[in-house]
Amino acid sequence: MDHLPSTEAAVTALRALAHTYGREIDVTHDIGADQTSRRTAAGVGVATDPDGSLPHEAHVEFGGLPRVSVRLHPEDDALIDVEGVECHDIPRDDVPAFLRSLFDGLAHVRARRFPPGHFLIVPLPGDRTYKEFIPMIVLTPWLSARVR
Repeated sequence: MDHLPSTEAAVTALRALAHTYGREIDVTHDIGADQTSRRTAAGVGVATDPDGSLPHEAHVEFGGLPRVSVRLHPEDDALIDVEGVECHDIPRDDVPAFLRSLFDGLAHVRARRFPPGHFLIVPLPGDRTYKEFIPMIVLTPWLSARVR
């Protein structure tokens, strides 16, 4: 995938992905330092960062299963929530590949016997893998159906 230089370019790529997979998509935008999730110390009514830039964050929710939401941060990374499992610090450029892996059924859950635990495994191109611990209380039917 090409480099996604802005939050808006990433949103455009996610809209195309939703269209490809026949999924509904809902996008909300937070623009300004006083609106974005990582700028809580900016103060009320402060729209720009100290360098004069206007931070832009977007929250994207996809319809269907698995339940997936993406928060695109202005710092070129994202938080992807898959069925309640939060995957932090995903590089913005990896978000489309991460979602394709989910929607194509390549992602799975690995069970560990000792100590007991479950991990969401999301393969990415180039033999890269993203792995996130799943608390037992979050093991939804969709996640449970993918245990290996």
